[in-house]
Amino acid sequence: MSTRKAVTKVASTVAVALIIGMPMAAQGPVSGQVSIIERPGEQTEDLGNAVVYLELPAGQKAKLAPVNDQMALQARQFAPHIRIVPPGSKVEFVNQDPFSHNVFSKATQGPFDTDVFGRGKKKSTTVKEAGVYPLYCNVHPRMTGFLVAVNTPYYAQAGADGRFTIANVPPGTYKLHVWHERAAEQTATLTVPASGMGGLKYQLDARTYKFVQHKNKNGKEYASGDIYR
Repeated sequence: MSTRKAVTKVASTVAVALIIGMPMAAQGPVSGQVSIIERPGEQTEDLGNAVVYLELPAGQKAKLAPVNDQMALQARQFAPHIRIVPPGSKVEFVNQDPFSHNVFSKATQGPFDTDVFGRGKKKSTTVKEAGVYPLYCNVHPRMTGFLVAVNTPYYAQAGADGRFTIANVPPGTYKLHVWHERAAEQTATLTVPASGMGGLKYQLDARTYKFVQHKNKNGKEYASGDIYR
């Protein structure tokens, strides 16, 4: 093959790669493990509620497609307890209990209130902005869940052992966030090579955490215990 033909073949291959969307740069996983420091005598049972995500470098924006997702209201709990979505997503709450629920959030970036809805019914909300949305029920004072909206495609929820993996991360410098409902959020700057990063360790401190009963949607104390209807 002549040099000219060889160059033409390479150029054609590159063009085809660009057309069909083949990645031109290597991407690797970012993985590690989250742990939580507890008060003496206490054990961590909710490592799976840790959320880890990579904030994009300054000046970069990702094209995030909103999704339609669900959270079940089951046995007076949000199932799953935490749902991670991109901004603009619609989240549907499905009542699978034999009594009514009323989901609400007082999140400053987007408060909402579904009002009361009964067994087998559905209500939804659209998460317009990034941030953490604590979820409550105006009927059952101990019901709590979270919507976590992130402006990045690079995120993961930890497993029961605290291990996490964020797949296909392009090389670059990111701000890593580690969030858990019972501890202060941790952040770290990571420079991720093309091969990815592994063996990361992050320890959150929940020793000062104390459960505080939330107030109802009108900012008042619940009348008495759980109310079923």
